[in-house]
Amino acid sequence: MAEPARIYIGTSGWSYPKGEGTWRGYFYPRARVNELEYYRRFFTTVEINSSFYRPPDPARVRDWVRRVPREFLFTVKLWQKFTHPKMYQRATGREAAISQQDVDLFRSSLEPLVRHGKLGALLAQFPPSFVNDAYGRQILRAVIGTFARYPLAVELRHRSWSDDRDTARLLSESRVAWVQVDEPKFSTSVAGDLPLTGDMAYFRFHGRNREMWWQGDSESRYRYLYSPEEIVELSQRVRAAAKKARLTFAFFNNHWQGYAPRNATQMMQNLRLPFKDVPLEVVLPDEICPRKWPNLASESENYTERLL
Repeated sequence: MAEPARIYIGTSGWSYPKGEGTWRGYFYPRARVNELEYYRRFFTTVEINSSFYRPPDPARVRDWVRRVPREFLFTVKLWQKFTHPKMYQRATGREAAISQQDVDLFRSSLEPLVRHGKLGALLAQFPPSFVNDAYGRQILRAVIGTFARYPLAVELRHRSWSDDRDTARLLSESRVAWVQVDEPKFSTSVAGDLPLTGDMAYFRFHGRNREMWWQGDSESRYRYLYSPEEIVELSQRVRAAAKKARLTFAFFNNHWQGYAPRNATQMMQNLRLPFKDVPLEVVLPDEICPRKWPNLASESENYTERLL
């Protein structure tokens, strides 16, 4: 099995200060704190989500680096201009025409992480509508070629990619990780079990809120707390991949009211990684979390038997 230090469990983003899904009072104290410095007490990795909307200023990235310990790694979500051109156009009113200036701008935001050895991976997340056709393959190859200097993970969510064996071949030849996703399954969804295509394994757990997946907003869509049985199931997948990979990342994106850090800690416990209990400042509603959480480290075998 891979060394525990090479398995990194964390959350997709760390700052959710506003709205009904806020983390304040659920994960973060109600009193004002530096959120990254608080987050680092519990986790050794985080996925930078804000970079999807705009490349962060290098000075800001240097400040993030300064606030985390030596072993901490960041993964960075690629700017939406490269992966979600329609979303970018709706947000900015400008066409998503990629230039070398755009590439250089985004690379400059990564430079402080690279220089200090803090870049775990670059994540290129494509939308569910991104299909495996001539245009899609052209875009995918362009992203891989443009950012080949970084450890790259690609999230492809349409089943046309997993139905085509050439997808795994392309990613393997480029040593790009194919992101394993957990989310509600529909007829167009990518396969649930994807091959390891590089020396890095990368998991993203979005929750299984099927009812709100298409009609919910950016908060309610992720209102899903994984159950103990589901954490065991997902942990088994991570453990199996970690036996083959040099480096394994797993991020929880079910960010409603601090569900993500809670489930991430429970997975760390299940995988027998060092962890600290996340303080619970409020009681979760019974309809969301009806059962008391067990000690997963001691009872995981019993849950595994129930799943078989």
